[in-house]
Amino acid sequence: MRTIRTAAALLAALALVLLPAAPAAVAAPGPVVELSKTEGGKGGEITVSGSGWKPGALLMLLICGQGAPGKGVIGGTNSCANTEGRAATVDSRGAFSTKLPVAEPPKPCPCVVHVAGVTGRQDAVDKEFTVAGHPTAPLPEASGDGRLAVLAAVRLDGSSGLLVWFGAPPSREVVFTVGNLGPAAVKDPVFQVGTSHGVFAPQYEERQWRGTIEPGRKALIRLPAELTAGAHGDYQISVKYAGKVLVEQPWGVGRPWGVTLFWVLLAVVVPAALFRIGMAVVDRVRPASGAGRARATRTRTGPRVRRRAPARTPASTPASAAPAGPGDEETTAALPWFSPDSAPSAPESSSPTTKGHA
Repeated sequence: MRTIRTAAALLAALALVLLPAAPAAVAAPGPVVELSKTEGGKGGEITVSGSGWKPGALLMLLICGQGAPGKGVIGGTNSCANTEGRAATVDSRGAFSTKLPVAEPPKPCPCVVHVAGVTGRQDAVDKEFTVAGHPTAPLPEASGDGRLAVLAAVRLDGSSGLLVWFGAPPSREVVFTVGNLGPAAVKDPVFQVGTSHGVFAPQYEERQWRGTIEPGRKALIRLPAELTAGAHGDYQISVKYAGKVLVEQPWGVGRPWGVTLFWVLLAVVVPAALFRIGMAVVDRVRPASGAGRARATRTRTGPRVRRRAPARTPASTPASAAPAGPGDEETTAALPWFSPDSAPSAPESSSPTTKGHA
């Protein structure tokens, strides 16, 4: 009985040891690229197909010089025939197939067909290809460059100021730690920082980091990144070194609401100002009415004053009673309910009678 239990325990232990190794034996292969021909002349065409790629990914296909499988393309895409490149989209099964025209790259062979992911996972595969009639030259000696690896998490430093709220270009610093895994020191490495939005490929710009990273040492790298004015939405920052993508970091940029507020105020203020200007012009050019002319005349010449004639003297008034002098005249404005010449005059007194005369 003890023997049976011991055998069962050994079988269980053996199963635990063998089970974790099973997935590794059937691990899915990486991206694969196949060519319809391994040699062709300028003006010809080959069919490039592949499998094992991320479904829905957008791929870039180029013929490049100074490249070799496993070593990459020395000089990056500057060594490729970019104008004759093609794009391909991976289907739901992770496969693709497209035709690629044969062109002479700007660098000598050995040449490769370079297939790299533009969106999603940045996989890259180089397949050896010979461009007939194109010059060949040995690959440049490998240097200590390209032996850097990211050792710590990536972050974005910086914040948006008030000007960004009004449409100024957003900017950040990409911060990450790299280590030199090669046998040679890396001095003043040149990185490529690119930003992408949606399905568009990153636009890379060179950023040089000043300093020397000795073999086995690490360094903190800070590289500036900036978007265009008015940019908003979901962006992604990528950092490349020696043709390989080291860093990918998402960056969400808010909408510049200050620009929207400015246009709203402009839409309100400009019509109001035009309306005021138009009304002022209309007041200047329209003809004045009769009442308006009268008011304008009185405004310019002052109120109309009418002198009242001196009171008429009765016939029986003694001659000695002289009429009032000019200084005694009373000046007053005509009453509104009388016309200028119809004002009532003072009543004439009757002649006095003299006692004793018939």
